[in-house]
Amino acid sequence: MTDVLVVGAGPTGLVLACDLARRGVAVRIVDRSAAPPRTSRAKGPNPRSLEILDDLGVVEEVLAAGSAPLPMLKYRDRLPVAETDPWADSAPTPDVPYDRGWLIAQWRLEEILRGRLAGYGLRVELGREVVGLAEGTGGRHVDVTFAEGRPERARYVVGCDGAHSSVRKLLGIGFEGTTAEDQVMVCGDVDLADGALDRTRWHQWFDTDGAVMLCPIPGTRTGWWFQAGPERDGSGRPLAPTADGFRRLLARHTALPGRALTRAELLSTYRVNVRMADRFRAGRVLLAGNAAHVHAVAGGLGMNTGIQDAFNLGWKLGLVLAGHAGAELLDTYEEERLPVAARTLDLTSDRLRATLEAIRRPGGGLDAAITPDTTGLGVGYRWSSLAPGPAEAPLPGDRAPDGGGPAPLPGGRAPDAPCADAATGARTRLHRLFAGPRTTVLGFGPGSAAVLREVADGYGDAGVRTCRVYAAHEHRAGAMPGSVVDDAGHAAAAYRTGASGSTGAGTLVVVRPDHHVGVVAPADDARSVREYLRRLHGSGRSPERSPGMVDAVR
Repeated sequence: MTDVLVVGAGPTGLVLACDLARRGVAVRIVDRSAAPPRTSRAKGPNPRSLEILDDLGVVEEVLAAGSAPLPMLKYRDRLPVAETDPWADSAPTPDVPYDRGWLIAQWRLEEILRGRLAGYGLRVELGREVVGLAEGTGGRHVDVTFAEGRPERARYVVGCDGAHSSVRKLLGIGFEGTTAEDQVMVCGDVDLADGALDRTRWHQWFDTDGAVMLCPIPGTRTGWWFQAGPERDGSGRPLAPTADGFRRLLARHTALPGRALTRAELLSTYRVNVRMADRFRAGRVLLAGNAAHVHAVAGGLGMNTGIQDAFNLGWKLGLVLAGHAGAELLDTYEEERLPVAARTLDLTSDRLRATLEAIRRPGGGLDAAITPDTTGLGVGYRWSSLAPGPAEAPLPGDRAPDGGGPAPLPGGRAPDAPCADAATGARTRLHRLFAGPRTTVLGFGPGSAAVLREVADGYGDAGVRTCRVYAAHEHRAGAMPGSVVDDAGHAAAAYRTGASGSTGAGTLVVVRPDHHVGVVAPADDARSVREYLRRLHGSGRSPERSPGMVDAVR
């Protein structure tokens, strides 16, 4: 029997399948398409998604295949009127190594993820359409019916099959919201004559009677993303996109002749849909990505929200299937991601309104859609039942005692920080230590060492790693494997531990497998660490483990 059947092989489904495969889960991924789609669609991962792709081991390939986001050149009446680089004042920081998104065709990103999946001996099963789902006897599995072939069984099914999700429809889950019939855009992949436009700019023509946007597709010599307001008939109804229609739009709004557009394919009409499933889980079937939520394109959060859904869900399925956590852990997927989806619908609708207002004025453009909220780095789960904390935990925005930034809170993104391997001196980063299918316990200060040893003894074979973070001046003879040196103080600054190298108790930080903080506790509050690990990983190594483990982290 398959552990998890992933339905839909877009970025959401592929990220989930890769994450599950590296956990040793028996996963299959199917797609009803006969061949992988060649569409460019989404323009690329945002900073948070880049961190996830880094964790999965593919970010270097993604960066090499794409390009940094481009300055935007805005036109009115065919003439350039303004140029804006929304990322001009942005730079990587120790806690945020990816300060901007990355341009890459969706088909190329999917190709990279399929390659990663192949490294686990798995491939997408194409031409496999799910037409029936039923709870198995005793509720212990799902019976899956395909359009062709024999029925099969899976312990869990995850629908990642897009806005028209068959899985969602088979479950009878509502998909309430609105469709703005008057907000229409035609899209496609086109080729322009070589040298027709500067490929170092994202060109945007906004006129009172329409618009054309052309962004170069990385990895191609003459390929561009084409987006435009549609042609309309005599009654004002939008016309279906055609290659000739694209040429007419190009000639009408730009200084280029229509014949400069030499190819147009993957044509589509986009209407603003703002919809969300009323639940993300029905027993052993779950929804992720566009199967669970769709929203305005402004801000580029569609694919990215799906990738982040998958990364939230993968580790939870893995722990449940491994028998470490109870099935109730899966309830936290909806608990955490449904509010994020709801907020994303509001955010993108707001950014669309801001963009439509901006382009009424000469010099306005798509940069109006870009805000810090669209990076994904601020998404957290402070409300989650997986985000415990003492009553005196600071509220969002509270400052650390030394006047620095806010301390990380349970549920928030765990900051990154450059550091050095304590044994070899090799450069590394905290997020690289977090990578892979494990929970991480960080220990700052000498007082954390005892608890780290006991956690390693009790949970080292149960999906938990420990990492002692030494200050530069600390003596580190006999350092545990995996320890790091915070030689520039960036980790202590990011986690607001203050005296990481002092003789005080120190600080313990539990980081979930999806880079979110689980627990922040003084080193003498080992009970909090123990209770959190028990919820995610059970009692650890079983009855044979040292009785001292129970005592030390009680």
